[in-house]
Amino acid sequence: MSATEKWSDLTARLGSALAMVVVGAIGIWMGGHVFHVLVAVICGLMAWELVGMLSPGTKNLQMQLGAVTGVAVLLSVYLPVGFALPLLLAPAMIGFGQLTRNRTMYMAFTFMILMTGFGIMQVRDDMGLGWMLWLVIVVIVTDVFGYFAGRIIGGPKFWPAVSPKKTWSGTAAGWVGAALVGLVFSINTGVGLQLVGISIAVSMASQMGDIAESAIKRKTGVKDSSNLIPGHGGLMDRFDGMLGASVFLLIIGQFIGFPPGIG
Repeated sequence: MSATEKWSDLTARLGSALAMVVVGAIGIWMGGHVFHVLVAVICGLMAWELVGMLSPGTKNLQMQLGAVTGVAVLLSVYLPVGFALPLLLAPAMIGFGQLTRNRTMYMAFTFMILMTGFGIMQVRDDMGLGWMLWLVIVVIVTDVFGYFAGRIIGGPKFWPAVSPKKTWSGTAAGWVGAALVGLVFSINTGVGLQLVGISIAVSMASQMGDIAESAIKRKTGVKDSSNLIPGHGGLMDRFDGMLGASVFLLIIGQFIGFPPGIG
C-alpha cells in the first residue's frame, strides 16, 4: 500500500471526527435530559444500521426497530431498574420475532446496544462528568493509537479473515494509550494504580466490540454499517468500541466496585 493510499481517508475522518467530538462533548458536558436524548438517538440509529446489514430490503422494519430501540433506551433511565430491565430486553425480542434471517445475531448485538445506552447514561448520571470522560477517552485513544500505529508500524495482521486492516501493532498501541489514560486519571483522582489495569481491560473490551462488528460486516458482505458519517461509515463503525467497553464496565462494576477505592 502506497503512502497516499494509507492516508487517503484521513481528511474526511478528521472532519467527521471533529464534528462528532463537538456534539458528544456538548452532550456529555450538559448531561441530564440532553445527554439521555443524544444517547437514545445514537442507539436507535445503530439498531437501524444493524437491521439494514442483517436484513437488507426491510426498510419499514428497519425504521420500526430503530425507533423502538431508541425509545426503550430513553425511557429506561427514567424508570426504576426493575421496570427498565424488561423494557431494555423488549426490542431484541421483538426483532428476533420479526426478522427472517440472522435473528440470533440481531438479538445479541441489539442487547449490547441497549445495555450500552443504559450503561453510559448510568455512568454520566451516577459517577459524574469525570468518569464519563475517562470512559470516552479510553475508547477514543484506543482507536486513535491503533489507527496511527497500524499505518506507521504495520506488521502482522490481528485477524485478517475478519478485520483485514487491524494489526497487532495497532492493537498493542491501543493498550498502551489506554494505560496512559488510566495513569493520568489515577494520579489526578487518587483512586490508585488499579485504574491502569482497568483502563487496559476496557480498551481490550472496546477492541472486542470492534471485532464483533467487523464479523457482522464480513458475514453480510458490507464495507460500512451505513454512510451516515463521511470517512467513518456509520455510527456502529464509530461506536462499536463503546459497545464493548460500556457493557464490560457495566458488568465488572458490579464485582470490583467502580471507581476502584471509591465505589
